[in-house]
Amino acid sequence: MLAELEGDFRKVVPRVDFCSLRFFHSREEVLSVRQDVPEPIVRNEDMGVMLTVMNKGGMGYAATSDLSVAGLKAAVDQAKLWAGRTEGRSVVDFRKVPMPEPRGEYAGPNGRAWESLGLGQKFELLMTQSKRLKRGEPIVDWAASVWHSDIELLYLTAGGGRVYQQFHLTGPGLRATASAGAEAQTRTFGAGALCQQGGLEVLERFGFKDAAEQVAEEAMQLLAAENCPSGKMDLLLGPDQMVLQIHESIGHPTELDRILGDERNYAGTSFVTLDMLGSYPYGSPLLNVTYDPSRREQLASYGYDDDGLKAEKTYIIRNGILQCAMGATISQARTGLRGVANSRSDTWNRPPIDRMANLNVEAGTSSVEEMISETKRGVYMKTNNSWSIDDSRNKFQFGCEWGRLIEDGKLTRVVKNPNYRGISANFWRNLKRVGNEGTVMVMGTPNCGKGEPNQIMYVAHASPACLFADVDVLGGA
Repeated sequence: MLAELEGDFRKVVPRVDFCSLRFFHSREEVLSVRQDVPEPIVRNEDMGVMLTVMNKGGMGYAATSDLSVAGLKAAVDQAKLWAGRTEGRSVVDFRKVPMPEPRGEYAGPNGRAWESLGLGQKFELLMTQSKRLKRGEPIVDWAASVWHSDIELLYLTAGGGRVYQQFHLTGPGLRATASAGAEAQTRTFGAGALCQQGGLEVLERFGFKDAAEQVAEEAMQLLAAENCPSGKMDLLLGPDQMVLQIHESIGHPTELDRILGDERNYAGTSFVTLDMLGSYPYGSPLLNVTYDPSRREQLASYGYDDDGLKAEKTYIIRNGILQCAMGATISQARTGLRGVANSRSDTWNRPPIDRMANLNVEAGTSSVEEMISETKRGVYMKTNNSWSIDDSRNKFQFGCEWGRLIEDGKLTRVVKNPNYRGISANFWRNLKRVGNEGTVMVMGTPNCGKGEPNQIMYVAHASPACLFADVDVLGGA
């Protein structure tokens, strides 16, 4: 089919400065068991193309699921019409945008194919975990689930560019809720952040088969725990909370289209300004953050973005100094600044926009035990369960599922409802220790929303555990 599609695209290419076709095909399956009862299977399949035209400084696009020659021709004509209407009216002269003409292929890992295990066997696996979650009378609700998605992309340009890419995404889930009287506490398996590229081997990498008992036990421990104390103290964040911290207070503020104001009407702007790039002290000298497509198992690794730009590892923050924003080909042309290959769309009928992809905190030298031992008064928090951040991605307040006090260099009592707040740059400047490679977890965020109309995109963050000084910690629900 793809060979035929490529031939048909060549037949309908108009006489314009630039024309591209982006084919997208995804198949998704979600399986779940709740309270030992299998739930209906969720299956989705989505397929179509987007045609983009740039001509005489204008740009237009049109999408269609009609892959016939007539369907492609209608979409090309519509895109050309819009390019004509935007000529001289856009924020950028598209004649000055050097659109790539790439040629290449990329295939993500798929060690143990999703299809290698039958549907009944998958439900048997989930049923086993579900039964393990019911550890005691206080557990009143529990569930086990797994989702998998296969994605196929083909990008063609009239100038001869051709990129074909394949991805396989998998993520498991566990949840247990313990209740007594009016009190309820929920513990999850990474709050949905434990997802990677690959097949069924992803479940093994995360230890899915051995996690249910601990999830349930910790839910019951939280039910009996006291509220987290409030006050200024040190804060040790586990990698599954660092995912949210990186995402909201570094990822979104450094997306270049957001800095330029493109998202202000919907998802907000950024406290970052263009003149900060290259000099702004975003965090302590221990902070090193990279856009990194080279971790192949990470959820948002790819060879080329959706405008054909080749993906390469780039430092966004180095030794605490903001180096670069995450802007792709068009945003780079608008600003004259370097960026990264992060023009991405979530499906065939959405235009690609600047999106964070793999945004990672590089490992440091400290073990978790060392960070605990040097903390006189603090709290260790894991697994996000609430978040609030202002429109410029500056002031925030985040809550976690699990907390444990650190007193005189030792872990002591489990505490419930732990929360903390801060201002992005001040918070990162208080980074006092960064965990070593042994503390790093490679995780993902499969449901990041951005853009008008909205796009739900998968992004990813690998991070070590990190220790912060003098953080405003808040107890209570």
